[in-house]
Amino acid sequence: MTNTPLTVLDLVPISSGSDAAEALRNSVDLAQHAEDLGYARYWFAEHHLNPGVAGTSPAVVLALTAAATSTIRLGAGAVQMGHRTALSTVEEFGLLDALHPGRFDLGLGRSPGRSAPSATRQPALVGATPVVDGHTPGGLRIPARFTYEHLLRHPRLALHRRLLQLPGAESQPYDEQIADVLALLAGTYATPDGVEAHVVPGEGADLQVWILGSSAGISADVAGAHGLRFAANYHVSPATVLEAAEGYRAAFRPSAELDRPYVSVSADVVVAEDEATARELATGYGLWVRSIRSGDGAIAFPTPDEARAHAWTEQDRALVADRTETQFVGSPGQVADQLETLRDATGADELIITTITHRHEDRVRSYELLAEEWGRR
Repeated sequence: MTNTPLTVLDLVPISSGSDAAEALRNSVDLAQHAEDLGYARYWFAEHHLNPGVAGTSPAVVLALTAAATSTIRLGAGAVQMGHRTALSTVEEFGLLDALHPGRFDLGLGRSPGRSAPSATRQPALVGATPVVDGHTPGGLRIPARFTYEHLLRHPRLALHRRLLQLPGAESQPYDEQIADVLALLAGTYATPDGVEAHVVPGEGADLQVWILGSSAGISADVAGAHGLRFAANYHVSPATVLEAAEGYRAAFRPSAELDRPYVSVSADVVVAEDEATARELATGYGLWVRSIRSGDGAIAFPTPDEARAHAWTEQDRALVADRTETQFVGSPGQVADQLETLRDATGADELIITTITHRHEDRVRSYELLAEEWGRR
């Protein structure tokens, strides 16, 4: 039996023909199933202005889910720090921990185009994993690097900034934010002239702090420098997952929390009893990714027939190719094999599974089948 834990990452997707209320109920129901199935953690992502995603406030959804579960760890994957302060983040999760002590993971991420570091230090990647013809020696697919430049110029990003940030405010540099979060949690925060800040509830909260990142940049560097756990996003940026994990390990310094690096790696997954069924359930994934990658925001997740009705252009296909070719779709055995390849190629200590299908029962069944197969290994 494998001893590699599995985590669920939930965006609270809204299916076409449904609404946010049903999506939230489905997510709480899935968390209860995940607890019964033995998943180690259940994380919620944070996204804004996406018609097909209801996960806008991780802390609120976590509070609802904590009340409906009892043992599974719950967390944010991740809080977007570009429009937040360290204090507001520690206060939110301090409140959660006060009622459900020892159950929460505080995942900290950067917002798109925001929260730059005060000083960037790129770690040297020693012994980087070779990639030949788009694959690692163990067979993990590493596609061509996707460029996000068009998204950074998209009007919706400016709208995000306008609506999420107070007028005239500037994001604190990310590395400084993380240092402040850790100091507030530890009760060691003080200004240069000695004024202390103590957060109640929050100070001393029994949280696991994680950093989420997609490359060997500031996120990996900060996670390593503080000796924190790190989650590398294969499901978001498969081309850079190896450099993210290796950059984190290169920057790692032991801490009171960890004496060695600890990495979790994410994957998009759809499992069914057989490959043909799984591929049918995954039909809408490409169109859904296209809506995000175009900059217009995630659409409600389509039915297979709705997805097939889309007239694909070559530009569309290029926009989603790296994501569709790295989604793990198939029978329980096929997907578990691919997850083992991902784990071995990245050296992951945990794996994060995100599954979206149009019907809730198919999503639940996918997690059930995977848990059963994983438990046999």
